[in-house]
Amino acid sequence: MAEASKTRRRAVGLLARLLMALSISFAALVQPAMAQSILRDAETEALFRDMARPLIEAAGLRPENVDIVLIQSNEVNAFVAGGQAIYFYSETLTTADNANEIQGIIAHELGHITGGHVIRFGEGVKVATGITLLSLLLGAAAMAAGAGEAGAGIMAAGQQAAMGKFLAFTRAQESATDQAGAKHLAKAGISGKGSVSFFKKLQNLEFRLAVPQEDSYARTHPLTGERLAVLQEMYKADPAWDKPTDPALEERFQRVKAKLVGFVKDPQRTLARYPERNKSIPARYARAYAWHKSAYPEKAVTEIDSLLAERPRDPYFLELKGQVLLESGKPQEALQSLRQAATLAPEQPLIASLLGHALISTEDKSNFEEAKQVLRSAVARDNTNPFAWYQLGIVYNREGDDARAALATAERYNLEGRPHLALPNAEQALRGIPTGSPDWIRAQDIAMVSRSAVEKDKRKR
Repeated sequence: MAEASKTRRRAVGLLARLLMALSISFAALVQPAMAQSILRDAETEALFRDMARPLIEAAGLRPENVDIVLIQSNEVNAFVAGGQAIYFYSETLTTADNANEIQGIIAHELGHITGGHVIRFGEGVKVATGITLLSLLLGAAAMAAGAGEAGAGIMAAGQQAAMGKFLAFTRAQESATDQAGAKHLAKAGISGKGSVSFFKKLQNLEFRLAVPQEDSYARTHPLTGERLAVLQEMYKADPAWDKPTDPALEERFQRVKAKLVGFVKDPQRTLARYPERNKSIPARYARAYAWHKSAYPEKAVTEIDSLLAERPRDPYFLELKGQVLLESGKPQEALQSLRQAATLAPEQPLIASLLGHALISTEDKSNFEEAKQVLRSAVARDNTNPFAWYQLGIVYNREGDDARAALATAERYNLEGRPHLALPNAEQALRGIPTGSPDWIRAQDIAMVSRSAVEKDKRKR
């Protein structure tokens, strides 16, 4: 009896450890993506919106409700993680050859959203967990009866069956998503050639990494070759197969790709990819970023001036010139370019927030009122930018408006997911802002959310 009791305790312990392992593995899946740096750029976000709009509408969704977020990473990947948001790793954009390839990826990820696959993820986990728990209980019973090896075998077989069931579930989701993406492309009148060519890139990567191609049983996705065979047949039957991408959209994509390469890659790699003999707009754009990162602001400005000579009213070239001058310690010189950029692109709050930063950085008190107006306008159009709130907090602080400086700081920390810092600032704002005013109500909202998060964190400890 004593031995049987020990066996049962070991089985219960194993069950507890498995349940803990399941929760830890899910956290590990979620946390790396959240830990990455989100990249925000006005030109890139405008391109994403215009590339995705016909696909979002074809999927039956509202464009204003779907966000496309760029994350800095050396991995080629895109995913959805709840809600109506698509996340792209930066390497995916720098790997793509054209805009149509990115549209193919967007269509696929929209298939995950319309299919509710993140919500239904729990269904696959529930089935797999049920199989695992049943095998553990049967195995524990066998071990308690003295059949130790048989019990261990039941547990191992159950875990393998559970994993197989879960992988089959995810493969089915991916296959359904491929077909949904193809339908979204067809309805939007966009060619599937880009989708096929990007899948071929992934297949070539699998070949280089020696990923087995014989059996998809142990994979979360069907074999890329299998997916290509199905998709090519669907795409080629679609009237849009030979439809070219809008040349203006393609030109914008090549610009964004080049500036992203310049921003995220090592400058030497950028200069090798876009050598100085290449005088195209994307090449000069990429080199401007590379020279700036290499601490050669004069060379960066020379490249940008050559771009502005061709397109003097391009707000994104003007924005970059202002950024280079500002980050090179010349905020006063940056103002002209940034003011022009903000005037030419009044719908771009990221440009406005950079102008506000430059105005503050001049340390000229006569610029502070303009900075406040610019930054208030920026956060009114996009209140999810922590940097803009930080700059606005500086302006309020220098004006002696400590309560609104605290509110701006609370907004910043709330966006950054730091409730322990957001809460005291929201409480300070409540003490100094007139009760019942819009700012007071906003401070109260942040205080309530932050207090709840802080208390939840204390309970976990």
